[in-house]
Amino acid sequence: MNRRIILDLAVTLDGYIEGKNGEIDWCIMDPDMEFNTFLNQIDTILYGRKSYDLWGEFIPDSEHTDEKEFWDKVHTKEKYVFSKTKKETDNKAIYINDNITEEVIKLKNKPGKDIWLYGGANLITTFISLGLVDEFRLSIHPVILGEGKPLFMDVKQRINLKTVDTRTFNSGVVQVIYHLDRK
Repeated sequence: MNRRIILDLAVTLDGYIEGKNGEIDWCIMDPDMEFNTFLNQIDTILYGRKSYDLWGEFIPDSEHTDEKEFWDKVHTKEKYVFSKTKKETDNKAIYINDNITEEVIKLKNKPGKDIWLYGGANLITTFISLGLVDEFRLSIHPVILGEGKPLFMDVKQRINLKTVDTRTFNSGVVQVIYHLDRK
């Protein structure tokens, strides 16, 4: 079976993935959400260049052990960065500049675990438009920002999904998992 590409991210009730100044302070790291279970399911992370620059090598400054453990585990994964400008590949990430569909299909056909489509918004839009997202795993946070960076920007076609699972957490976060309805 091919590896799946999973879009897993936090979103506000009004559909934003960041506040107007890039803030994500509304995002709840709820231990009930079992981040480690998800991280054990994947071995590869896909980033846009801006997201990679912000989060690709992020080290939390707090000594909060859950957060540190989470980021330590994230940094053990193979990382691919999609960029039109940055060409070089280093020992931390592999850069993909063009032929996105072909490169992603090659990646999906390699042996391994599932693949996390981390973002940002432009890369998510590109993957959705190319039909490359197999699973949408959205954690809807109980907050309305009113403005910010929307999850779905410039999606031009209708995409039918089927609900696979819904979970509610003590924090008030509701996680909904959809698969692409390929019929």
